[in-house]
Amino acid sequence: MSQADPNRYLRLMPLAAGVVGGVLLLLNRLTSLELTTSQARSDVVGTILGACLILTGLIWQQVQPLPPESVILNGTERFELLEPLPDALKLELAWASHTLLTNTPTQALVIWYRGQVLLRRGILPDTTMTTPGPIVQQALAKERPIYLVKLPLYPGRVEFDYLPDNTQGLICQPLGREGVLIVGANAPRSYTRQDERWIEAIAAKLAAACQTSLATLD
Repeated sequence: MSQADPNRYLRLMPLAAGVVGGVLLLLNRLTSLELTTSQARSDVVGTILGACLILTGLIWQQVQPLPPESVILNGTERFELLEPLPDALKLELAWASHTLLTNTPTQALVIWYRGQVLLRRGILPDTTMTTPGPIVQQALAKERPIYLVKLPLYPGRVEFDYLPDNTQGLICQPLGREGVLIVGANAPRSYTRQDERWIEAIAAKLAAACQTSLATLD
């Protein structure tokens, strides 16, 4: 489903104002019985202003980008935590996932650590993550995030079958070398640089929490 452009009418305002102003100037000229010098000067100024408004409206139509199209993700609302986890880590995972879902475009997320899924939250299918695919492995090996801005364009999207099949964009954010945070959005190019920094900071906090809490279980 396409997202309506909230600024559509705002971008049309200069164009509409310029056209209306030009029409009124023309009507005023046609209905004037005698053309005075002051009226001629006013017509020139009005024509220039109307032309500027029309030009501004046309430029806004071309320059201002439309917001990315969003879709309704296929799946079910879920909140699944691995049961044997310590309560402190469960609380940390719940806080981090809630923060990402409410403060970034994220609508689905999976946290995988040391060979098991610690958390699944958001709109997700029945399929769960079993082993990391090539893209996730690359992010883990380099310990650098991978941002797929428009997932449907990537052939490697098939490895993310544990996310909704119509996920539009995702970020694979490593949790050190032992885990990864995968977040998905319902619109392409939806994550800003600020969102990426926010996700990176939360991932660093989660990596430290997982390492500390799970070390006591080893």
